[in-house]
Amino acid sequence: MLMRTDPFRELDRLTQQLMGPGTWSRPSPMPMDAYREGDEYVVALDLPGVSADAIDIDVERNMLTVKAERRPAAKADDVQMELSERPLGVFSRQIVLADTLDTEHIKADYDAGVLTLRIPIAERAKPRKIAIGGGSDRKEISG
Repeated sequence: MLMRTDPFRELDRLTQQLMGPGTWSRPSPMPMDAYREGDEYVVALDLPGVSADAIDIDVERNMLTVKAERRPAAKADDVQMELSERPLGVFSRQIVLADTLDTEHIKADYDAGVLTLRIPIAERAKPRKIAIGGGSDRKEISG
């Protein structure tokens, strides 16, 4: 049987084995994308295999914290694991949010293993036009 190997995958697997799964005191990071879409910021975090009830999202002042836990699947007693590459344990990510974001109206959706957070831009931070007053009320200063 011919088997292909990826040296970087093996290095990742070895590192994960040595470090062990993430714990609540030392969580593993989760990959994310962040971008602006119209009048909101979007943060997408990859959490495949995590149930929605195992995800915790907190905002304190301008610090957004996402924690999740991937638990091992229940197996029968006669099952012998041959290969285990999917990481288990606790994952966490903290993001410092700008003061220009409205943290009171964050929306979270979880679909197909991707947690998507939509954070609206605060009204005070949106561009606006400033009206210029007319010069008809001019007064002359005399000395």
